[in-house]
Amino acid sequence: MLASTLLNRQRLSAPAAALALLFTVNTAFALQSEPNNTEAKAAVSPLNYEDTFNLEFVASPQFISNDTVIYSRQSMDIMTDSRQSRLWQVNIKSGEHRPFIGDDVNLSQATLSPNGKYIAYTKAVKGRAQLHLYYVDSKQSVRLTNLSETPRQITWSNDSKTLAFTLFTPEKQKPLFTGMPAKPKGAKWAETAKYIDSTQYRGDGRGYLREGYNQIYVLPVEGGTPRQLTSGKFPSGGTLSFSPDNDWIYFATPHREDYALNPLFSDIYKVSVNTGELVQVTDMDGPESRPTLSPNGKYLAFSQLNDRKLSYQNSDLVLMELESGDITRLTSSLDRSLGKFVWRQDSRGLVFSYLDKGETKLAAVNLKGDVKPIDVAIGGQALGRPYTSGDFALSKKGDIVFTTASRTTPGDLALFRKGKSPTLLTQLNTDALGHKTLAEVKDVNVKSSVDQRDIGAWVALPPGFDSSKKYPLILEIHGGPHAAYGPHFAMEIQLMAAQGYVVVWANPRGSSSYGEDFGNTIHHNYPSEDYNDLMDVVDAVIAKGYVDTDNLFITGGSGGGVLTAWSIGKTDRFAAAVVAKPVINWVSFALTADAYPYFSQYWMADMPWNIADKLWKRSPLSLVGNVKTPTMLLTGEADYRTPISESEQYYQALKLQNVDAAMVRIPGASHGIASRPSRLIQKVGNIIAWFERYKTKPEASE
Repeated sequence: MLASTLLNRQRLSAPAAALALLFTVNTAFALQSEPNNTEAKAAVSPLNYEDTFNLEFVASPQFISNDTVIYSRQSMDIMTDSRQSRLWQVNIKSGEHRPFIGDDVNLSQATLSPNGKYIAYTKAVKGRAQLHLYYVDSKQSVRLTNLSETPRQITWSNDSKTLAFTLFTPEKQKPLFTGMPAKPKGAKWAETAKYIDSTQYRGDGRGYLREGYNQIYVLPVEGGTPRQLTSGKFPSGGTLSFSPDNDWIYFATPHREDYALNPLFSDIYKVSVNTGELVQVTDMDGPESRPTLSPNGKYLAFSQLNDRKLSYQNSDLVLMELESGDITRLTSSLDRSLGKFVWRQDSRGLVFSYLDKGETKLAAVNLKGDVKPIDVAIGGQALGRPYTSGDFALSKKGDIVFTTASRTTPGDLALFRKGKSPTLLTQLNTDALGHKTLAEVKDVNVKSSVDQRDIGAWVALPPGFDSSKKYPLILEIHGGPHAAYGPHFAMEIQLMAAQGYVVVWANPRGSSSYGEDFGNTIHHNYPSEDYNDLMDVVDAVIAKGYVDTDNLFITGGSGGGVLTAWSIGKTDRFAAAVVAKPVINWVSFALTADAYPYFSQYWMADMPWNIADKLWKRSPLSLVGNVKTPTMLLTGEADYRTPISESEQYYQALKLQNVDAAMVRIPGASHGIASRPSRLIQKVGNIIAWFERYKTKPEASE
């Protein structure tokens, strides 16, 4: 998941959590959200590929009163092969659960006004997302904008009279060559050449980029023409926050034209709503982001990273007293990645999420930096693979709603109240999964043979599992490499297990959620002993006695693709491998990936041409002469994070070695191969089909 390393770096490498405070979801509550599989052996009904289209999950919960929560109900549309989102509401007292705005689809960014009278949201209109306003009292909706770009980061002024948002603002680029002769009428010439001179010229999932930057706009609640507040040849935006008097908007920006070559640089500024005047608020070493003013307007909370050019770094949650300018680092004693943070209504502290040992957890912190655990784990929003995820919302009186972290269902909505056990508010997948026999997910205890570190690992057992039989095993490796798997629902894992495989996944050294030291064991040293950790995990599962050692398989995507290719260059123990969207050659990757300024500065000790010999030693391509394992490559054709040229190099090298090899190219897919339901099915289906080709003695089915 090399994508998350850059695109989500402020979230995944921000400060967070822990003082070794471990909290897990209440056991009784966890049982409520798991399907009952007690009759699995009597009547096994495993998942089918078609079940992918039946999944639903909760996103973006928020309180619109102390008793009512609205959320985005995400579902899969089999006709358009896409996710759809509808707004639903649930009363936390009565449990009443019903649609909020009719049956309108593809609504997003719903945001309640401070006075509780309006909800601003975006809705696609003829392919373009427009800003709409919903009147809570009359239940009427009206469109406010007619924009050519999608408004983002929708934010209300404190008096509920103004909406602020960011908008991509194109800039015209002058062509280099202007002497092209006129084309005769009716002539059909080749397309005009594209002139590129920007550092950041293409992005994964976005293709070749247009010239332009995100800028901040404001719009009165009555609608009309948005007014641009910021300008410059650099992006301005991210989290927006109005001052108490509504005269200023706080935001983060690199505010330098060479920002693309300084990928982690940003400071906090404020811009005058009336005049556009710009004032710098912070000037600290390392990036500041996500400025959020306290309800009383006295404090500014933001995330801040002490940038040491390490590949894995945790940010701090930082507090600035606006009157004095005094700075307090609230989470400096913690060593976990910070997620979302929200102010308490009394302005005396914040609630935040963080990653810890493969789970996303919640904690509260006061203005002095005292951290207290909250007894919930959140998740349920990473449907494909078992990555950490989750969202939450805080009511004015301190109640918390959160997306649940279940091992066998996607995220539902649950309620936490201090001193009480969590309460489940939704059960969106009972109809789709309640009658299915899902793979049981268990913890696996592993000690690294390298240095006796604890390695977090989990195993999914096939439906109808019988410990007296032998099963083929799949090792599934996460990307990142600074990311984390956990004991979470994952459709790809469940589909693999449904085909009769034991599936194991783990967090080898370098994974996030275990602290900076653990993450940076692979700094300028990747891949390395993370391979040993993964082999120790396989050995630990084999030791349980139910694995057919003649039928071991290995796969992983992105960083997991790196480790898959590296592993088969180190060992012949696997019967077959699927290398998904990998890096094969660090030199070529550094000069073709979309985020090359970041990778060359944070993942490499010097420019690639200066350390080519060191990069080659860590490149899976350097080991291809050892490979005997039948190997399939699987990559999206529009992947600009780990370009498909990496897969092609490895494929051709394997063919030159007379290794049984194949390549699966997913048309139109970017780095997130499984972003559409049918692509998830194609991904898993091709992996299983490849493994089935090389599987022998299928003892589990006898």
